[in-house]
Amino acid sequence: MKMIPFLRKSGFLFLLWGVAAGASAQKQPVDYVNPYIGNISHLLVPTFPTIHLPNSILRVYPERGDYTGDVLKGLPLVVTSHRGSSAFNLSPFQGNEKDLKPVVSYSYDQEKLTPYSYSVFLDEQQTGIRFAPSHQSAMYEIEFKADSPAYLVLNSRNGALKWDGQAVSGFQQLENNTRVYLFLKPEQAPENISVLTPSGLTSGREASGKNACVVLGYSKKMKSIRLRYGISFIDEAQARKNMEREVGNTSLEALQEKGRKIWNESLGKITVSGATDTEKTIFYTSLYRTCERPVCISEEGRYFSSFDGTVHNDNGTPFFTDDWIWDSYRAHHPLRILLDPKTEENILHSFVEMSGQMEHNWWPTFPEITGDSRRMNSNHGVASVIDAYRKGIRGFDPEKAFAACKGAITEKTLAPWSGKPAGKLDQFYKDHGYIPALKEGEKETNPEVHAFEKRQPVAVTLGTAYDEWCLSQLAKELGKTDDYKHFLKQSYNYRHLFNPETDFFHPKDSDGKFIEPFDYVFSGGMGARDYYDENNGWTYRWDVQHNVGDLISLTGGREKFVAGLDQMFAAPLGKSKFSFYAQLPDQTGNVGQFSMANEPSLHIPYLYNYAGQPWKTQKRIRALLNQWFRNDLMGVPGDEDGGGLTSFVVFSYMGFYPVTPGMPVYNIGSPMFGKVRIDLGNGKFFELEAVNNSAENKYIQSATLNGKVWNKPWFTHADLISGGKLVLQMGPKANRNWGSDVNDAPPSAEQLN
Repeated sequence: MKMIPFLRKSGFLFLLWGVAAGASAQKQPVDYVNPYIGNISHLLVPTFPTIHLPNSILRVYPERGDYTGDVLKGLPLVVTSHRGSSAFNLSPFQGNEKDLKPVVSYSYDQEKLTPYSYSVFLDEQQTGIRFAPSHQSAMYEIEFKADSPAYLVLNSRNGALKWDGQAVSGFQQLENNTRVYLFLKPEQAPENISVLTPSGLTSGREASGKNACVVLGYSKKMKSIRLRYGISFIDEAQARKNMEREVGNTSLEALQEKGRKIWNESLGKITVSGATDTEKTIFYTSLYRTCERPVCISEEGRYFSSFDGTVHNDNGTPFFTDDWIWDSYRAHHPLRILLDPKTEENILHSFVEMSGQMEHNWWPTFPEITGDSRRMNSNHGVASVIDAYRKGIRGFDPEKAFAACKGAITEKTLAPWSGKPAGKLDQFYKDHGYIPALKEGEKETNPEVHAFEKRQPVAVTLGTAYDEWCLSQLAKELGKTDDYKHFLKQSYNYRHLFNPETDFFHPKDSDGKFIEPFDYVFSGGMGARDYYDENNGWTYRWDVQHNVGDLISLTGGREKFVAGLDQMFAAPLGKSKFSFYAQLPDQTGNVGQFSMANEPSLHIPYLYNYAGQPWKTQKRIRALLNQWFRNDLMGVPGDEDGGGLTSFVVFSYMGFYPVTPGMPVYNIGSPMFGKVRIDLGNGKFFELEAVNNSAENKYIQSATLNGKVWNKPWFTHADLISGGKLVLQMGPKANRNWGSDVNDAPPSAEQLN
């Protein structure tokens, strides 16, 4: 999801990043992770250098105004949203108490950051900082060098804090009646306690409101302070329990080593060889990014649900939230099915539970810590349900999932960024099979339509057709024949907007007439939202993931389909970059009109496989990975939404990709590694070997799957999950015959009777 393109970059020069010197062979997977990759990009928020354990509540990153700003804004204690500032802030300070602020800004140096550790020197303050996280708690060690009194300023940006004689506890108020609680205990007792107000320090032990600040004071003799703290979404008592359980009797070094081990176990589920250290860095950093979300918010068997404002028992199944499904259904959920199926099972169970906890039993679209924000368009969570079910995930109730998904598609409005019930616009879709575009000069009268996000009629029609295909397949699996037939028919609704004169999906008005005149690059206003969403007509030309075969037929056959793909990669922007991105700030990472930075584009390079020219997929994938995903500050082309974009990198680096979640099939690309080994659990492994692989040898000459000759540019999940081996013979020139037969094309949706 791409929101306002404000420039907020975090990170530091690569000269400060690294792992202790040693031979490449001695490195473990986490040693290749560079959290600074992509901390600055063209326009949007790309990545933050996040310190956290996989899928854990507690995550932090250094807070800076932007990447080029050279001051830190205090020290973070917990970030509660993917792009939010820290809910609580810690500011160590030495000097005159009159210079204290709710959040102290620091000049800094010697920053070193890994997924499991952080250290920095606040040079003008002469203060050393070391940090280590656990799942729901963490530790700071602070070393004071100056010859001045020392202070620790604890700040809740919007809440309350108090000192009880041993620890600071309190909360910050978030949206939707959600609170995050803190319990922080210094190992070295303070000599005095104060409250910081706009007029300065005053006596007291409690503060509330905006920038509620409690200050712990120490004499200049105090040179080292160790802080342990826990956070909770339940209450302060639970925050204390989390702290005592996880970090109460451990050292910072032991906590860092434990975190390092956890990360190596997670990242080590995929082992690779036959590549440079740079390529391994890009790969394992991308894999680390996929572990940031969703987050498990179960705390000793309980969790606070913002979906109904109640604390629940999880009954032994951890509860997960904070998942932007519009981004993550495409590759993030499928990747987790391979690497951590139990967690994916728990996530889907959580979605079933939260659906029942909300006012309407509607499957979530953007479940966050503070509830379902219903962002973006369509209801793609159903894709993750059918994809998991068909890949053997059974630890959730499919009947309840079906009911919630059906409700989200048929009872909730299809209007983007809205959680309102279906209205006239939705009835029009049910009657006519498409969302109508406004005519020139026609005013919006439907109250469910977001003023900025607009109707997005083409994006919503195409996205809903895919959702309805997914729903039809789930109905089929559950023996719901009538629903299966109905939604399968609905899944062809994209045809209503196909313009055979142009081979583009073209908005229609309520009278069934195409909007004219029309420009597939620039029509639609900001982000093309009047008709599409964030991307222009070139991206949505290919947005029929479930039925590529039918799209090829609509286009006029394989050769014409390939010509259209080629044309997209070659078409100019049509305006200066300044003008183009002023209107389409999300469509970055361009190769022609193709956008590598936006999730609806991720499957497009693999579409050549369906049209008999898989060698072009192989060529294009290698080029895109090399052009746009690099080991540097601008090494991510756009907006990485906690795993949505980097899952594409992980899959594509390995050599295959799930074009159609819900269809248990993987398209073959061109692997970056000579060997890939995926630990599937239970002693089973899937291996992919690319013989003679190199930068030049990117084309598949021949293949075998489990020892048998393989001429298809795809394979099934069943081929993978039982353990096996795909061997690709690679060469410098394309073998245009391999995978080209029409009978070898990847499958598409079943045809209507």
